[in-house]
Amino acid sequence: MVVGMMSARALAFGPDRQEAPVSAADVTGVNVTEHLGAALPLDLKFLDETGKTVKLGNYFTGKRPVVLQLGYFQCPMLCTLVSQGTAHAFQAVSLEPGRDYDLVFVSIDPSETPTLAAQKKQAFVKEIGKDLSGWHLLTGKEPEIESLAKTVGFNYRWIQSAGQFSHPAVIMMCMPDGKVSRYLYGVRFDPTTVRESLVEASNGKIGNSFDQLYLTCFQYDGHQGKYAVAAIGIMRTGGVLVIVIVASVLLRMLRKELKEKAAMEAANHRP
Repeated sequence: MVVGMMSARALAFGPDRQEAPVSAADVTGVNVTEHLGAALPLDLKFLDETGKTVKLGNYFTGKRPVVLQLGYFQCPMLCTLVSQGTAHAFQAVSLEPGRDYDLVFVSIDPSETPTLAAQKKQAFVKEIGKDLSGWHLLTGKEPEIESLAKTVGFNYRWIQSAGQFSHPAVIMMCMPDGKVSRYLYGVRFDPTTVRESLVEASNGKIGNSFDQLYLTCFQYDGHQGKYAVAAIGIMRTGGVLVIVIVASVLLRMLRKELKEKAAMEAANHRP
């Protein structure tokens, strides 16, 4: 994977790549296994965007909650959208990074470097138009990455035919002491839910699990800017739900009609 200098636009929105056919077997198991209450391995070492060696525990000081995102900086599809969705939700509720929360974005690609992380952070600052000193973009070695991903149940896979990682779109709200409080899925997040989730995490509470309607990179059509496979699945699910509701209503009406008919026939046969 190329890790050289890239334009701000390429970093913000992902480089243009030719999509290769991806089979269902390639993305099997790419999902999230929620580990609510799990303690993060805070001794894991990474490099921050300045190239400094840091421990994951450096960002869990007991003072404020931490939003954890796993993905990779050259992701051409979901990662940037997740980060933007996170920032916009926090802006809507006037939450400041570094004051009200910290965000830690750990790359799942061991070939990515602090230089690329720094470029990505600058691209985020330019795109979002806000100081992001409370955002920390980390790179690391494969054992540390896998250990963190396994702890939070973030299941991803390298797709050789496409030259990309397939991974879920999710952020994890973590308590100030490094325990997982809640998972939020998708690329857009309801501000009220974000605030409530951070308050829960701040108070050391484990939140309720929301519906796991998660997307993966190969469910998102980056060229068309819409959800392809995911949308079809949602429509199918919605269609089935509508059928069930309609059938239930019709069944009730039929039962009511049959009861009324039986009552009328019984009345007519009375002497």
